[in-house]
Amino acid sequence: MLRRDFIATLGAFTTISAFGQTVSGTEKLPPTIAQQLASYAHNLRYEDLDPATIEAVKGHLIDAIGCAVAAWEEKPVQITRQVALNDAPANLSRGATVIGTNKKTSIELATFTNSAAVRQLDLNDIYIGKEIGHPSDNIPACLAVAQAEHASGKDLVLAIALMYEINCRLLDTAQINMRGWDHTCFSPPAVALAAGKLMKLSQPQMVEAVNLSIIGHLGLNQTRIQDISNWKGIAAADVARNAVFATALARAGMTGPSPIFEGRAGFFKQVSGVFKLDTTNFGTAGKRFLIHDCSQKFYPAQGLTQTAIVAAIDVARQVGDLKKIKAVEIRTSEDGVDKSGKDPQKWKPETSETADHSLPYIVAKAMFDKDIGIHSYSLKAIRDPALLAFMQQITVVADPDLSAIYPKYYATTIVAILADGSQISKRVDDIPGFATRPMTRKDYDNKFSKYAKETLSAAQMNSLLDTVWSLDQHKGVETIFKPLIAQTKQARVVK
Repeated sequence: MLRRDFIATLGAFTTISAFGQTVSGTEKLPPTIAQQLASYAHNLRYEDLDPATIEAVKGHLIDAIGCAVAAWEEKPVQITRQVALNDAPANLSRGATVIGTNKKTSIELATFTNSAAVRQLDLNDIYIGKEIGHPSDNIPACLAVAQAEHASGKDLVLAIALMYEINCRLLDTAQINMRGWDHTCFSPPAVALAAGKLMKLSQPQMVEAVNLSIIGHLGLNQTRIQDISNWKGIAAADVARNAVFATALARAGMTGPSPIFEGRAGFFKQVSGVFKLDTTNFGTAGKRFLIHDCSQKFYPAQGLTQTAIVAAIDVARQVGDLKKIKAVEIRTSEDGVDKSGKDPQKWKPETSETADHSLPYIVAKAMFDKDIGIHSYSLKAIRDPALLAFMQQITVVADPDLSAIYPKYYATTIVAILADGSQISKRVDDIPGFATRPMTRKDYDNKFSKYAKETLSAAQMNSLLDTVWSLDQHKGVETIFKPLIAQTKQARVVK
């Protein structure tokens, strides 16, 4: 007997629902969260997207692709790309392209390596709810499935908007990192439902896609604390890969454990605690989509450090000779301290992944170089004796005023105490790209060009930008990949 029919056979018996209330055998249980999410995803239409949301989706897609091509030569990305292409089936009928190449692999492995590339430099977007996440980690899943399903540009825009909405709404529900879980635990339903939308799954199939995507694919928060490894940039890719696979299983008829959120050993019990989700408030026609509350990074560094970089550069320029500095105080929110200024490893990073999550390192490097870029985290840079010595003068403290305006503003104050006792300080509340100061088309184009120019020619960059800004006019998505063949340094001509 199918599970979905079981309740109807209970007759006069009573049972305990997932929410704990007693119901009779003839009383209908409330819809589960998986059912609510599936209903929302199944019913959302392209026509429900307003022009500003469509524009935002295009901007975030450009930004994600820019992050991916900029990370082309990074070792973890090379590893995932090698695995993806080595394991590519010989005869692919429905594969997806590995960004930077003209080669295809399975949908799951294309999702995996492309997502790893988007995330690698810590340059992609950020959303701060009760948990912090990076929704564009999941854009490659939408791209891969859209390509394999021969979806239109409009289909892809809708899937990305849907993915963002579900991911951000779930990030708003609970802070799970304090319970030992990684923020990527909120990604599987978002990826599964976006993929399911592109695969044109029925609503019951979408429910099973959610169930299957969650059950075996949850990450530990050890990914982002103490000594941070390559896995920091791969965790989201692994989740997205598994969610795409789970959706394919659901399409084929596989069922998953239910109720996945409310069950006695489900997501509430094991991961998040109980929360409620009202999908009637989700983005749709006449209702605002949460993609507009996502911020774009301008520097390759942890999101809460972005304002610290700008403030540190300003203070360094005011000071002039950094040898005049006796101490530096970084004032941030409580969350900023917890994420980037608490572990001892932040004062002596051994890996690039630890360095780009270290307020002391990022501030010191920004003061030394007057910038933070792709090459700021090389082994030579993080082992610089002068920089390490300077970092020992840095303290990180929680500022109640900055905590009070967080998460609307990820504000930072940098205070340099000079040898003569005087102080120079700078407070920065936001920068262009934050939700409070959204990027324009020109901003997106400039950021894309700044970071993609090491991998693509000027002609390729212009072609990609033209393609994505007109995406809703395209019958397919193959045109996105054509300008993205990585060039050798000798072949690139960037003016």
